[in-house]
Amino acid sequence: MRRKWIYNNKLNLGGRPTATSLDIPLRTAARSSPVRWVPALLTLLLILASVRSWGALRSGLVNLAQQNPYQANSSNADPKEVFGRSEVLYDAGGISPVFTPQIRTWSAEISHWAVEFDLDPNLIALVMQIESCGHPRVHSSAGALGLFQVMPFHFKEGEDPLDPQTNAMRGLSYLARSLDLSNGQIDLALAGYNGGHGVIDRDPNTWAPETRRYVQWGTGILEDISKGELRSAQLDAWLAAGGANLCRRASAELGG
Repeated sequence: MRRKWIYNNKLNLGGRPTATSLDIPLRTAARSSPVRWVPALLTLLLILASVRSWGALRSGLVNLAQQNPYQANSSNADPKEVFGRSEVLYDAGGISPVFTPQIRTWSAEISHWAVEFDLDPNLIALVMQIESCGHPRVHSSAGALGLFQVMPFHFKEGEDPLDPQTNAMRGLSYLARSLDLSNGQIDLALAGYNGGHGVIDRDPNTWAPETRRYVQWGTGILEDISKGELRSAQLDAWLAAGGANLCRRASAELGG
């Protein structure tokens, strides 16, 4: 069952405009000549036409506001139900600007994967940020591979671990399972992704130092995003701890 996410892209239609300064004296036909009441009649017709036009415009704006840019082929989709696994703030215009340029290069793919795996796009971007900084062919010393640093034993025979779609399929399926096992708790889900699903039910004090740092960086970045920040102190901390070098390698691979 999908969990609700915070949708913060509401369209403020405001109130209907009023002609507060309009003062038109009305006179009876017996006391007014056609020359005098024709302007008043024309003004009244103009007001009625404006009200009708505003109604049509407002209806069109409401319809536009209700559309989900990631569900163009699903007219029955509820925009607040699409990325339901996390409670992270999401801007429907794309992933948060706090992420590095290398991650934003993958914005279109992240949006697609968010729908495919029922995940918040900022959560996907976060995992990609910490794992590879968007480098599709990076290898870790532990043997993890690709964008989402997936261990080789997660792939089936014949699959290319460095293919972005294949890597995302295996990595994000594992992340989605982490969220299910943690009942949607982001900190536990991140711990499960980094340290294995077995750590989710363990005391956090028993987690490996790497897992504790991973969760601290991840939850801190997501908290900054939820506040609408344009820059994240925790992301800066990750960059200073070695992430900047990984991002330089990603830029060279991506040609940026």
